[in-house]
Amino acid sequence: MSETAADAPETENPETDLDKDDRLKPEFVNAVVVSLESGDDEAARELAGRLHPADIADLFEQVERDRRADLAGALSELLDGEVLAEMNDFVREALVDELDNEQVADLAANLETDDAVAIIEDMEAGDQREVLDALEPDDRAAIEEALTYPEESAGRVMQRELVAVHENMTVGDVIDFLRDSQDDTMDFWEIFVVDTAHHPVGTCALSWILRTPRDFSISDVMKREQTLIPVDMDQEEVALRFQKYGLISAAVVDDAGRLVGMITVDDIVDIISEEAGEDILRLSGAGEGDINQPIGEAYSGRVRWLVANLGTALVASFIISLFGAAIEEMVALAILMPIVASIGGNAGTQTMAVAVRALAINELTRSNTWRTIRQELAVAILNGATIAVLIGIGAALVFSNWALGGVIAAAMLVNIIIAGLAGVFVPVILDRLKQDPAVASSVFVTMITDSIGFLAFLGFAVASGLVG
Repeated sequence: MSETAADAPETENPETDLDKDDRLKPEFVNAVVVSLESGDDEAARELAGRLHPADIADLFEQVERDRRADLAGALSELLDGEVLAEMNDFVREALVDELDNEQVADLAANLETDDAVAIIEDMEAGDQREVLDALEPDDRAAIEEALTYPEESAGRVMQRELVAVHENMTVGDVIDFLRDSQDDTMDFWEIFVVDTAHHPVGTCALSWILRTPRDFSISDVMKREQTLIPVDMDQEEVALRFQKYGLISAAVVDDAGRLVGMITVDDIVDIISEEAGEDILRLSGAGEGDINQPIGEAYSGRVRWLVANLGTALVASFIISLFGAAIEEMVALAILMPIVASIGGNAGTQTMAVAVRALAINELTRSNTWRTIRQELAVAILNGATIAVLIGIGAALVFSNWALGGVIAAAMLVNIIIAGLAGVFVPVILDRLKQDPAVASSVFVTMITDSIGFLAFLGFAVASGLVG
């Protein structure tokens, strides 16, 4: 007998729907699903109605894909633009496909420009046109302008809703202007001051305005030093500026230097999280790496890096084949080979991760590249010497062969040093070539450490006379 909504666990307040980490409890999600299965949309709506929009977005991500359309139907009154803006990209795209274009337009009309763009930008061209045509002229113009800018640029993430006043106004004029404004839905904490050509000349915090007599000129109160964001700047660079200068908001300017929008720190938090996640996934070759990503897209995003790794593995295998006779003569070589390559690979990955991160946040630049290389070389030598002593003594004792211990110790030292250098050089070179070091570095570093590890170990074994 199937469970009914009445059998589902009940909660008394929104706090009990979440666990200590602010995640929806499994029993709460199950209660919503049970309500959907029993056709009790009202119960599902009542359960979800006490959630924050971000938690409603999480609810859509938690339920099975084939249940999301039913959930959207049950929560139609709660499914507003704010919920869609908080939703995972893949989940949102699939859900938007289920909605009528008129519904999407209604949702977009109630959002700030950057959030509306996030919903509309991935739609099919025909559907996108229908949604835009259904919007008010001002909203349509703002979104169409945003869509002309490159993806992941400041123009895409900025919001056009801002407060800008002329530099000749007094504090009293500004206060009266704010009180008379017809748009009482916009939140702001900083006012931008512009000249006659609409170029930003300063900013003024609300706290300064509230504490200043009305007859003071706004130009005497404003802060003239400000960080301006070019409209075509990559969002990662924008985030770095916010981080470096401790910004809460910043003006976005077009090619002529005119104020066209602003970016706020809440958008930057999302960008930092997104960019950090992308870099981690690129290092592993996992593509988008999203658990909500369709199987076909996940496959195509990952398999090409596995194919690339297969090619680099063949290089290492070719090197091993050159020493086939030596391996047959001493089985211990085959036993110890993977250790040399594995430790070298880990050492290279450590250095590579440090270098890629440093490049991403502008810590590693042309000015300090050689200092960084020298530092990582010193670390590699110390690490290599430590591991070489341990593996050398261990191999000598296990196989009762001190010559073998010396060979693997020397190979380990060489490979870890090479790994340290490769971990820095490969990302730096890719960066100089205008390629994303997070995407391809791991493939090249792995090939270098595996190949050098096998070549050094087997080569030293033959050169030392340990094998013929």
